[in-house]
Order: sequence, then C-alpha cells, then structure tokens
Amino acid sequence: MTTLGFDELLTTARGVAAESVLVVTGAGISLASGIPTFRGTDPGAVWANEVTQKGTRAYFKLFPHESWKMYLQRLELARKAKPNAAHAALVDWERWQTGQGGGFTVVTQNVDSLHEQAGSQALVKVHGSLQLARCSARGCELGPPTGTIPLETLDFSAFHASPSAETVPRCPSCRSRVRPHILWFDEYYSEHLGYEIERVYDLARQGRLVVFIGTSFSVGVTESIRAFALKRRTPMFSIDPSGVAPPQGIQAVTGRAEELLPELVRSLRG
Repeated sequence: MTTLGFDELLTTARGVAAESVLVVTGAGISLASGIPTFRGTDPGAVWANEVTQKGTRAYFKLFPHESWKMYLQRLELARKAKPNAAHAALVDWERWQTGQGGGFTVVTQNVDSLHEQAGSQALVKVHGSLQLARCSARGCELGPPTGTIPLETLDFSAFHASPSAETVPRCPSCRSRVRPHILWFDEYYSEHLGYEIERVYDLARQGRLVVFIGTSFSVGVTESIRAFALKRRTPMFSIDPSGVAPPQGIQAVTGRAEELLPELVRSLRG
C-alpha cells in the first residue's frame, strides 16, 4: 500500500494495540453503500437541498409534515443500503484491538444503521438514529432528556395517505407530535442524553489514536475531539478520498475507506 499516510497510520495503530482507539465516522463512509453525503461532491449530496434550513427544530415547528417527509425519504434510502467493506473492516479492527487487550470505539455522525448491521459493538450515535423518534414535548417521559420511541411502533398510515400537520403521529404518552430522534442544526448535543456527548469527550481524552473517516469537519463534535487530541498530543489521521487537507494536527490518508481499511486490518493481523 503506497497511499500517502497509510504507513504512518499502520505503524501508529500497531503501537497502540493494547490501548484505546477512537474512530469518528461521517457521511463519507456510507457513500459506497449508496447513501448520499451532506456536504460532499457526490451528485446526491443533501447539502444542496437546504438541509441546514429544513433540518432544524424551527422548521419542524412550522412544517412538521414536511420535516417528516424528508426524514422518511432518507429512512427508505437507508433501509435499502447494506454495510460496505469499510464498515466490515471497522468490526474486524475492533475484534483485533480488543483481542490485544485494547479498547476500540466508533463514534458516528451518521443516523443510518450500517455500523450496527455490520456488527460494531462499541458504538456511539452522536447525532441520533433514523430508527428512533421521540416526543417533541419537553418533560414527557418519551421526550428529552432520555425518552425515545422505536419508529417501527408508530403508525404512519394516515400520514402516508395524506401528509399534513394533522396526520403526523402523536406521542402515545402525552399526544404531542413526535419528531425524529436526530440532532438538528439549531440544537445542542446536551439536549438529549442519548447522544452520549460526555462519553464522547471521555473517549477523546482517553484515546491514544484518533481516526476520522469520511467527515467534512463541519460539525461541533469533530472540533471538540480534535481539541482534546491536540491537547494530549494524540496522533490523528483522516481517511478521505478528496485530497483536501484536514484541519491542523490531523494527517491525511488519501483514499477510499472501503479500500484502505480492509488493507489496514489485514496488515495489523500480519
């Protein structure tokens, strides 16, 4: 493997086999599974569809049915997707790392379920999940700071027949409208304990290697993790095919994760 930065990543990964590794994944890792990114250059990138305006609590309050239409469309896309070689390689890396006595955690910004389907065990879904909803009313047992509702238990039949604010499913506990269990652009990580942001910060402090995969570094959690790692002088790498230089302190490994990660794991196993 002659990819720039790959040998350095491999050497570092071998050196921390008995310690803690933190992997942070963004939309780019799911692109090979057929799920468009948000800010990428792929034709289906969601960024062009004004997601920063529609993916907000303010938009949901005004147009709850339009908000749900957007997320249900993305859910259907995600349901058709299957884990790719990058997801599978992270599972193999986790097994190898824990077999050496070390720790390995994936923090994903993605709301699809591809990491779970692939078999990742130590996983934090820091932006929520398309598989979950929650009550929009604060104080309800099925709303923040801890409550969620499995999406499959909600009846969307009336909504599918006639999408409107009136047909958005209601909370089974308090009858307020339900909303996706997803961190919106005008919200904070601290609003729901399910995002596990404090656990993420602890992992960033403990990690002896941080690897970013397919992320644009455009959200707060990536900058927070980078800041913790810089303070501790933890080696950081970014696997991305774009060739765009990552933020300061992060070494680029230019290439596709679905190609590089399987090779990395094969090399670790020796």
